[in-house]
Amino acid sequence: MGTEWRFVNAFVEQFRRCGLHDGEVVALLSESQSRESLVTTARLAAQSCGARVFDVVLPTPSSQHPVPIRSTGASQAIAGNPGVVAALRTSDLVLDCTVEGLLHSPELGDILGGGARVLMISNEHPEVFDRLGWDDDLPRRVGIGLGWMKAAAAMRVTSPAGTDLTVRLAGSFMAGSTGVTSGPGSIAHWPGGLVLAFPAEHSVSGTVVLAPGDLNLTFNRLVESPVVLTIDDDHIVDIGGDGVDAILFRQYLSAFGDRESYATSHVGWGMNPFARWDAHMLYDRREIWGTEARAWAGNFLYSTGANENAGRFTAGHFDLPMRECSVWLDDRAVVEQGVLVDELRGDPT
Repeated sequence: MGTEWRFVNAFVEQFRRCGLHDGEVVALLSESQSRESLVTTARLAAQSCGARVFDVVLPTPSSQHPVPIRSTGASQAIAGNPGVVAALRTSDLVLDCTVEGLLHSPELGDILGGGARVLMISNEHPEVFDRLGWDDDLPRRVGIGLGWMKAAAAMRVTSPAGTDLTVRLAGSFMAGSTGVTSGPGSIAHWPGGLVLAFPAEHSVSGTVVLAPGDLNLTFNRLVESPVVLTIDDDHIVDIGGDGVDAILFRQYLSAFGDRESYATSHVGWGMNPFARWDAHMLYDRREIWGTEARAWAGNFLYSTGANENAGRFTAGHFDLPMRECSVWLDDRAVVEQGVLVDELRGDPT
């Protein structure tokens, strides 16, 4: 699909929130399999802001795995190319339109170290960015939630379906996502609205139960039958369930042949009052990447796979936004049966 003026306007507004102004040098990073409508929209929007835009277009690399890879946040397109890294790190702003994004890519540290700021534009249908709009109060509320997490010793998550998970937070890497860069050497992914922790080793145990209506974003699929994950010492040690969702879960992770695919990657909750979980059903699977579902206010997000903070690396990855969970930080409730507490809740009107 092509771009439209409403999409360009939405991108212009977000780029200005990231401080883009007349005369800045903008690297537009994409690959051969990038969504062309996003690349075109980003280019027109950056030019509308008066930026000096140049394109870096890379070939999408061959798959190194027996199954398709989705939503890892770790683009392999740069492949360590020093010329590409040099061009990106010396830019003022990098607009990341790669398929998987630079959030966990091995080159990110070098790029940010040069002073560039990076806006990772999720691989979504451009209508998603236009529809979600912007919440001026989101950064403040994300900051509150992140502060509460940093002050807590443990996170506990329960649900009516049977989830009962404990995460010790000491040594975790924690971050709040707003969708807006915060100056030189910063990265943001858009859409935003998340509070996340990447736990240290030996920190996660308990049970996670995926119930009908939850989402598996690797498959871009609503869960239709229960999946019971038993987690011991960070790792899934049993995948229970007789339905197709459990079968797919077991089959996909087993394809990577490593223990790290079964490990906990990150945990957290969504904060964006404009995001909706049911919107997922209104797009074809290849049209969206599921960032809206990760950010929808009140979901609990459990993810498996790579966790740099715990020294684990793998391409096997699930992002699993869950409904109707309750999340506590020590004795403080932050989500109650899928609803954010008042201090964290925004107004979607």
